[in-house]
Amino acid sequence: MTSFLVDTNVIIWLAGDNRRIKQVKELIFSEDTQVFVSAVSWWEIAIKIRIGKLPVRLNTLRALAEEHSFLELPLSSRYADTLAELPRIHNDPFDHMLLAQAITEPMRFITGDAILADYSSLVMVI
Repeated sequence: MTSFLVDTNVIIWLAGDNRRIKQVKELIFSEDTQVFVSAVSWWEIAIKIRIGKLPVRLNTLRALAEEHSFLELPLSSRYADTLAELPRIHNDPFDHMLLAQAITEPMRFITGDAILADYSSLVMVI
């Protein structure tokens, strides 16, 4: 079974049926895959909603993830060693935490952010 961690943008796109998500829909809905959403993503979404940058409801996104049997990946201190070793290609702390989780596990990381591919071969850009 293949495991994937989805970036925050993938969850948001799934809710809006964004055209970019269509590239991986079959893959992430396959019975041969486990799809994880990090607790980091839920915090990132909550913060963006709170400051007015994201016009969605958190519980709607969480229900969507649950409906598709996505699993939650908790953030633990064991990912900090990997995060500390990441190069500073860009400065988004949420991306850094998500990448550290994907690399440590290891699992493929699905994102729409092409710059993240510079961090690891585990990154799959859609």
